[in-house]
Amino acid sequence: MKHIDKLNKLGACGQAVKWAKEMKNGQSAWDNCERGDWMLWLVGKMSGKPESAKRKKLVLCACECARLAMVHVPKGEIRPLKAIETAETWARGDATIEEVRVARRAADAADAAYAAYADAAAYASYARKKTLKKCADIVRKHYPKVPVVKL
Repeated sequence: MKHIDKLNKLGACGQAVKWAKEMKNGQSAWDNCERGDWMLWLVGKMSGKPESAKRKKLVLCACECARLAMVHVPKGEIRPLKAIETAETWARGDATIEEVRVARRAADAADAAYAAYADAAAYASYARKKTLKKCADIVRKHYPKVPVVKL
């Protein structure tokens, strides 16, 4: 089965499928992808049950990507960082999932308060693209090979 067929069966977004059609195979797409969000989505599809070691590895990778956005958090706002750190602690086995949920809700409140500020910048599109590329590099560091898609 071709990599495009697998992406379609998994329900990948149309934009990702269209982009991947330009690649000769799944590994080539993985190696050249500049969209860390797409890559995290695919790894998420392959990472097993919520409490599994594979899922915890994904959480650590996603947290590393999330740290890239901390430059956009207003000085003194600690809730987003606390959520990241709590998720990392959970993935290492030293926090409960309820602690992660509490930290996430606090971070969501901070995000809602500052979303308009962040979105107002004309620079946002360029910064988003640059951040997604950095995130893709982080994902490849943790997952050098394209995840095996078993359908």
